Amino acid sequence: MSRLQVVSGKGGTGKTTVAAALALALATEGKRALLVEVEGRQGIAQLFETEALPYEERKIAVAPGGGEVYALAIDPELALLDYLQMFYKLGSAGRALKKLGAIDFATTIAPGVRDVLLTGKACEAVRRKDKSGRFAYDYVVMDAPPTGRITRFLNVNNEVAGLAKIGPIHNQAQAVMRVLKSPETAVHLVTLLEEMPVQETADGIAELRTAKLPVGRIIVNMVRPALLDDVDLELTGAVARGAIAKSLSAAGLGGARRGGNAERLVGPLLEQAEEYAERHTLEHEQRAVLTEQGLPLHELPLLAEGMDLAGLYQLAKELRQQGIS
Repeated sequence: MSRLQVVSGKGGTGKTTVAAALALALATEGKRALLVEVEGRQGIAQLFETEALPYEERKIAVAPGGGEVYALAIDPELALLDYLQMFYKLGSAGRALKKLGAIDFATTIAPGVRDVLLTGKACEAVRRKDKSGRFAYDYVVMDAPPTGRITRFLNVNNEVAGLAKIGPIHNQAQAVMRVLKSPETAVHLVTLLEEMPVQETADGIAELRTAKLPVGRIIVNMVRPALLDDVDLELTGAVARGAIAKSLSAAGLGGARRGGNAERLVGPLLEQAEEYAERHTLEHEQRAVLTEQGLPLHELPLLAEGMDLAGLYQLAKELRQQGIS
């Protein structure tokens, strides 16, 4: 597995949930994973039922087997102060610039600076080693921007490198791109079995490949359980209404007399079966589109009880069982 796992997806597909579950899955058996948030939404803190994440790496969960999951919410302004101290030794002068509003200006107006800082902080965590020479984290999982912006977000360092031909900014951008375009990185796309998310996933994969960024896996989230197979679906359109009513009565659902409860149930049941058949066909078509992308395909179930911390661990277990660990 690549050490930097970038997770993107169309809004509403649950990419933050998948990123969190992935971090738990990768941290199993004594590993250390860092879960990085770059959009400032504090979604990770909500999932792990903890207070808002500060701009520092903090342990938020223990994975099965004793592994640890740390989390970091990257603040672009504070990251820029780190950058100024690292390369220019500005120290208190950098803090003075913040008070004057120059830091906010640089992270919101200057082309690409914000994304360079965000990706650069994650890449620094990937490369960081402790005093013994071991990597500080076995894996870094980034909850990245949505699919429509992911290629520009990851490739912005090329633009900055083109603007700054020499110096620390140029060197930083090149160092980040060496990580992002190497086997150390994998960009995963989260989707649903619906037409718009699937199309955006296919488009995102094409853009990532054009930019020569390493595409990892497709993760289909919130997959509903299969209630009827193909044979059952065919039967719903072939069995007479009277036979269905008779079967319902035999099962104790309504009386056997004409016009009883059993017959009144037939219409709604057939409508539900028709709706299920339409959704089944649509999901089959969308799954085929995803398969055509030529990437490993994983599916996570829709949790009937909703998403909570227990559900997060359940999804992590699903990922491990499907070979993501």
